[in-house]
Amino acid sequence: MTNDRPDSAAPRNPDPPFIPGDGPGPAPEWLRRPGVDAGSSRAARLRLRLSRHSGKLLGVATALLLLAFVGVVGGAVLVSMPQARGRPVVVYPTISQPAGEQAGTSAPPPLVTDPFDGTPAAAFPQGQAGIALPAAKRTGPFTGKQVAAALAKVRTALVTARLDRRFMTTRDAEPLIRQFAPDARADLRKDFASDKFAAYATRLAPGARLTADQPRAKGRIAYRATRDADGIRILAVTTNFVWAYAFETDSRVPGDGVVVVHDTVVWSVPHPDDVDRGSNGLWIEQADSYAANIDCAAFDEGLLDLGAPSYSGADDPDPDPDAVFDPDKALDLPDTC
Repeated sequence: MTNDRPDSAAPRNPDPPFIPGDGPGPAPEWLRRPGVDAGSSRAARLRLRLSRHSGKLLGVATALLLLAFVGVVGGAVLVSMPQARGRPVVVYPTISQPAGEQAGTSAPPPLVTDPFDGTPAAAFPQGQAGIALPAAKRTGPFTGKQVAAALAKVRTALVTARLDRRFMTTRDAEPLIRQFAPDARADLRKDFASDKFAAYATRLAPGARLTADQPRAKGRIAYRATRDADGIRILAVTTNFVWAYAFETDSRVPGDGVVVVHDTVVWSVPHPDDVDRGSNGLWIEQADSYAANIDCAAFDEGLLDLGAPSYSGADDPDPDPDAVFDPDKALDLPDTC
């Protein structure tokens, strides 16, 4: 998709994201919220990466967040909340130690049998089961059958782009690119020649190794009928998903091997009566994403790999480590990678 495409080309600028229904409506709250609140004290280690991209095909803001998952502060032993650098500090009572020889617990922590254990992704569906389609209903000029066909195209593209291991580990992007309208493919190939594709597709860095566990997915899909800036009738489909990948690691800390990608993508399918044959099919209008627990150098090239823990500075905020698993959280995060 290009800004100088002919009138017959597929649309690129649908109205803002929507709540599904039979007609136009306002953007849903989960896509209109401001930046995420990062005021929790639950994370002791932080590395954050934001990469912004722009081009003829997509307006992309990619934010990458690295978190170490630590235990949850609990219980009834809290006695005071003094302030340090303007932030609350939890203080616990202590007991006096008895005299004589002592021994403390020295057994290693239990093995984590599932790499997602201890993270919200443990409750996410596995693989394709996490991609649920809304009911296909007649919407504007689009029949129920046309809506169903458009939703099926989007789902197939999501499976290839985010879940297909062969696609993620090879350098051949054509299995995904061929799913789009012929007129859209040239710009998609440019994306894969740079790092822009990372906003809507997963490619692993050389040497990166996933475990045998299926990725986990959680999110939602919505659609609406609208028109683009040229008056072409389109069915705009907005997807908002969190994808969790389990990478091989020697760490016993829950979540240390989990890389999280959160994306929102606006896909579109034009009405076949409004465009030429080459523009009939699937397009990407806009994509935004961030990734957590990643290798920053690899993602400079758009590639995904597990990052090494890095400690935050004293003045850095301590975000809620569970926030990156929440598809309702905003993607606008600061860059401290």
